Amino acid sequence: MSESGFVHKQVQKISIDHNQLYIKFCFKHGLLEGKQATLVFLQRNTGRPLNYDFKQIALHEDYGTYEATISLHDHDNLFHHTAVWDMYVSLEGEGEEEEKKHRLKSNGAELELYYCLFPKEETMFFAYTTNKGNLSFKTTKQRIIANIEETYLSKEGSIRISGYGFDPNWGMNVPAVQEKNLVITNNINDEQHKVILESNTRNDLTEMYGTSNHNFDLVGFEGNIDLSKYLNNDPLIYYRFYLEIVYEENGETKRLLSPRLKFQSYNPKYLKQKTIVPSVYGKKRYFLKSTVKKQFLSIRVSDYNAKKELKARIKGKLQRMKRSKKAKLLYKLAFTFLGKLPFKKNTVVFESFLGKQYSCNPRAIYEYIKEHHPEYKLYWSVDKRYMQNFENREIDMVPRFSVRWLFTMSRAQYWVSNSRLPLWIPKPKYTTYLQTWHGTPLKRLAADMDEVHMPGTNTEKYKRNFLKESSNWDYLISPNKYSSDIFARAFGFHKTMIESGYPRNDALFNDNTEDNLIALKEKFGLPLEKKILLYAPTWRDDQFYGKGKYKFDLELDLMKLKEELGDEYIIVLRMHYLVAENLDLTPYSGFAYDFSNYEDIRELYLIADLLITDYSSVFFDYGNLRRPMIFYVYDIESYRDKLRGFYFDFEKMAPGPLAKTTDEVIDYIRQADAMPLNEQFEQFYNMFCYLEDGEASKRVVEEVFLK
Repeated sequence: MSESGFVHKQVQKISIDHNQLYIKFCFKHGLLEGKQATLVFLQRNTGRPLNYDFKQIALHEDYGTYEATISLHDHDNLFHHTAVWDMYVSLEGEGEEEEKKHRLKSNGAELELYYCLFPKEETMFFAYTTNKGNLSFKTTKQRIIANIEETYLSKEGSIRISGYGFDPNWGMNVPAVQEKNLVITNNINDEQHKVILESNTRNDLTEMYGTSNHNFDLVGFEGNIDLSKYLNNDPLIYYRFYLEIVYEENGETKRLLSPRLKFQSYNPKYLKQKTIVPSVYGKKRYFLKSTVKKQFLSIRVSDYNAKKELKARIKGKLQRMKRSKKAKLLYKLAFTFLGKLPFKKNTVVFESFLGKQYSCNPRAIYEYIKEHHPEYKLYWSVDKRYMQNFENREIDMVPRFSVRWLFTMSRAQYWVSNSRLPLWIPKPKYTTYLQTWHGTPLKRLAADMDEVHMPGTNTEKYKRNFLKESSNWDYLISPNKYSSDIFARAFGFHKTMIESGYPRNDALFNDNTEDNLIALKEKFGLPLEKKILLYAPTWRDDQFYGKGKYKFDLELDLMKLKEELGDEYIIVLRMHYLVAENLDLTPYSGFAYDFSNYEDIRELYLIADLLITDYSSVFFDYGNLRRPMIFYVYDIESYRDKLRGFYFDFEKMAPGPLAKTTDEVIDYIRQADAMPLNEQFEQFYNMFCYLEDGEASKRVVEEVFLK
């Protein structure tokens, strides 16, 4: 890796040679004074730390250069087994309660070319750059290392590519004769096409990344792709690319296929390229890009229609104008002006999870008012992208941020929401804002959070904005005394707290009948003869694609669950509303069902014989049913100590066993029928569920709307 100047917390050089990892990095030396400093490998998911000493080798004004050499055979060969490791500098000082960790940044080089093989475990350890530009290390099963470095899409539609690919087992013995093919697949059918590639020498890679046991002179390739040969009449096709290497070893022909090829260019100009090409199927638009999440090379070929293209451009321009600062300012001014007009009596606007769902406490309150107090005019604020969740319910929907929404929201007598509204919306003086919130707190909230790891904000800004919005709330619903104390402090809330139980949980008492449970299973198309597991985990603040879109790596081994429990159980998955993953459950057909987009989790609680969760507040609600719960907490150390922190000793007070592996989850499921609810569960129930009786909606409506 080339030296990259003096950038605070940036790695300047890495090398791996004969199971020795060498790291050189830059850090502000003033931060290290009077502190005990160590280099920390933090195992993702488990939070297990490995600490190493490092030493100073140079000083440059405010910056120091530091280095460390680490044996990859340390700690009982822990690096040999599949895992991801993030790298930090940890600082501890006298009198400081907590250590501070500083994440080390990558300098963007081809880190994957620094690798080490572990033949016994058939794994490989290598460095890589995360989506956020940080340095991490990964141990995976051995595979081809291959990347595309350059692409050029011509106006005629031909694509020139170049990159490198090799079997890491070659080391210094790279075969002189190799055949390299680009394998092309698509999303429409199972066809595979091969393009013969030319080999080229890569002395530059050897100079930069070569070691005493790695040589990269013969690993390069380049070639031309004519996609017109593989087109068909489909209006939209996505092409994916792989590298096939054919070579001889000891007289035997070997054929290796790489994982999907990534495209990581140093020149951002080439990461997105477009052109329009005539074909026998009409004009086609080629769009070449590196995908956002995984940086895969992807080429999208779609029908080109000039009128549709023009409409799309105009629509896009209007969307950008709507999101501009000037548009927001004008909208805010209009809202403020309309808010000074006389309000519309008995008008209520409901919103759940940013307009995405017809669910939770707002739904329960809405349905109670609709049934018992028809004199109220009720509206739902709905995100346009989620209109389908509200259709066929006889609901008066108002598209969020539309002109109609502006007039309706600004003159409504009541707002009812379970999450924060945008900060720039001014609340009229006559509007009563009922904040229902959406869970009993286990994780630290708002002002109680030590650090915020969410995208698009920082700790100070997040707390400031949260407290500013909560100052608009006139009423706040609390499910119990425990929550009331936390809400008042964490939200800075000093107005009327309604300690009533949660309205959404009324259904767990009023609808928990055998006939209703059978009807729900039939509605969902689930087998009646099998027991149902509900897996409902929460999101991780530091795993995200962007603002409001969070990653979730499914650590629970569904195939193992299916093999061990599939004769007796099925599993229903319900991801958090902020998680952006689309789960592919095809391999688990008939066993695993994705209900992440189903808005009413209460119905999923009712049909579930057992809940599997982690740190999600769903277990406080599910506890009302007095059924078994298992807590799958594979990353509890990281979540507890780094991301959020808990309000109570979760490991001691959890109303069910804690599991860190899929095998442990399976064992606890098998024991569930034989394990009666114990004294620990009863203590939990009496602390958190004592107010729930099926009448919370009535209590809230009488307090806010009828008093």
